Amino acid sequence: MIYDPFLFILFCIGLDSLLGDPNYRWHPIRLIGDLLRMYEVHLRRWGWDGKGGGILLFVALAVTGVGGVEVIYYASSAIHPALGWAWHLYIAYSMLALKDLCVHGRRVAQATHAWQLPQARYHTSMLVGRDTNKLDLKACNRAAIESLSENLTDGVIAPLFYLVLFGVPGMVLFKIVSTMDSMVGYKTEKYLHFGWFGARTDDALNFLPARLTWLLIAIVSACLPRFSGWKALHVGWKQHKQLPSTNAGWSEAAAAGALQIKLVGPIWRQGKLALDVWIGATGDPAGASSGDIYRMILLNIGVTFLFLGLVYGVWALGLWGAPFW
Repeated sequence: MIYDPFLFILFCIGLDSLLGDPNYRWHPIRLIGDLLRMYEVHLRRWGWDGKGGGILLFVALAVTGVGGVEVIYYASSAIHPALGWAWHLYIAYSMLALKDLCVHGRRVAQATHAWQLPQARYHTSMLVGRDTNKLDLKACNRAAIESLSENLTDGVIAPLFYLVLFGVPGMVLFKIVSTMDSMVGYKTEKYLHFGWFGARTDDALNFLPARLTWLLIAIVSACLPRFSGWKALHVGWKQHKQLPSTNAGWSEAAAAGALQIKLVGPIWRQGKLALDVWIGATGDPAGASSGDIYRMILLNIGVTFLFLGLVYGVWALGLWGAPFW
């Protein structure tokens, strides 16, 4: 019974809830990042610094990343099937970031609740890429909520989505693309062409999970006091395009509606105003409190378990259940 895929997912979420995402040298995501840097250096040295180089970067990471995981899986399974199962479990658990998001969000909330602006800015900088030296306490709270909502998609729901569809190899491939987007998917002179493939592929892979997360946020919000499911649904649908990211706007706008506050506001990067827009329902207050961060954490947990419930429903009906390891 332990080899059923639904129980495998339960173990993944359970390990993440217990252990979080510790930072250590041989963490699988860190190894992907190390490989990416190495391949980038060699590709640029060989003159492959355009779109073709970005495609080759993906191929190299996919072959070594997914291939390496599966070679170890089959080698360990040859010794005993439980060893292969445990290896896949370790890899899949390492691809999730639910507890890590909650921990970082709670640190920001604790600092802002205690009116400790330097600490709040520091902990906020661990979550976002914007300038934090201009943020006041409310802006720190907003930034934390935006990060929690955006990363709910690509750090939790999307990895689980591809685990369900394509097993551990699909989950690893998604995280490879996500890592490419975060490391080289910038519209700068250096990465405009080299990072193009990673950024566009990340957009494509997050297309369905982003919209699924929007719907899940709305459903969970409709079931919780002091949340608004209707606003989450309406604001997510109407205002997701106001944010530059193709997919992040769905969960961020839905979070603003669910919490009944306005999010985003002016965002500064490298001393320049990068974005100045507010998302949220008309009449809702701008800004956020430390309590709103805790509510967003509750929402993230609720969305994750609702997704798990949907997977269980499909599994219980016998529509999904073939082992994928």
